[in-house]
Amino acid sequence: MPELTHEVVITWGTALAAFLAVALHGIWRYTRNVITIAHEGGHALMAVLTGRRLSSIKLHSDTSGLTVSRGKPRGPGMVLTALAGYVAPSLLGFGAAVLITNDQIRLMLWISIAFLAAMLVMVRNVFGFVSIIITGVAMFVISFVASQEVRDTAAYVFAWFLLLGGVRPVWELQVKRWRRQAPRSDADQLAWLTGVPALGWVTLFGLVSLAALVGGGALLLGRWSTPLL
Repeated sequence: MPELTHEVVITWGTALAAFLAVALHGIWRYTRNVITIAHEGGHALMAVLTGRRLSSIKLHSDTSGLTVSRGKPRGPGMVLTALAGYVAPSLLGFGAAVLITNDQIRLMLWISIAFLAAMLVMVRNVFGFVSIIITGVAMFVISFVASQEVRDTAAYVFAWFLLLGGVRPVWELQVKRWRRQAPRSDADQLAWLTGVPALGWVTLFGLVSLAALVGGGALLLGRWSTPLL
């Protein structure tokens, strides 16, 4: 039973650490760069999967980003590419939770490293290059150098952070839209592409991120739960 208690402490402790990294503005303005990497990576991956030609990825110090792809200006490929950004961090977090609960933490880290390496090839600005290199080196060290306990703890923090960090940008997006500060947001581009109001797309982003948080969180917390006698 002591080992189970230790795991429960790690699970809840990493959840709290990730929550603070998302909730505290002074920390969030730095940690949000990881969410931006996932966001732009989502755009890039979907562009490739739908047959578009990926041109470039840029990550900026204000935590904004831009992914450019070439292809038809309208159609399913463009819609899916625009849709992928805001849901990518949450879906990646859910995928990480699935791998963790199936004792595939090292595989999760390897997939993350491969994802970053693929993005690095397309990055076209210095800040983006440095951001991905730093994140990738951290993943590499955790995967190949760190002890198992450190590796497991880091994996939990990573999964929780993606799950929780996928929710806040959706709210921030809608706040900017209320203030008319994001006229070219993904939601507005999707509205132009489909005719569905931008608020409908923001709502979809929010529902996906919340569903991933609930599902992924249940997996992570349920891994160490025991039935009541």
